[in-house]
Amino acid sequence: MTDTDATIDPDPVPVVLINVFKVQPDRQDALIDLLTAMTRAQVGLPGFVSATLHRGLNGKTVANHAVWRSVADWKAMTRNPAVAAAMSPIMAIATFEPNLYEAGEVIE
Repeated sequence: MTDTDATIDPDPVPVVLINVFKVQPDRQDALIDLLTAMTRAQVGLPGFVSATLHRGLNGKTVANHAVWRSVADWKAMTRNPAVAAAMSPIMAIATFEPNLYEAGEVIE
């Protein structure tokens, strides 16, 4: 292999998605149900590691904390037709702000 050959990283760096959804309080339960369905559509996709949904105590937010094997895997998920279909009703009732992070130190 030469220096100009493309290589595949055998150990991609995991990424963390923290996506905060804002919703009217009377729609928070519906949003949780929709996010659960959308997350289930991601299980089994290449690079999916885990996801946890968090219900905001203020009644107006839901946070999705998901771990993906790599940024490339996360980007591929965003183009998946099943995930896009599951996102459509979510976008009808909520706004959201997804951000990707590198994994940090765990403090216990």
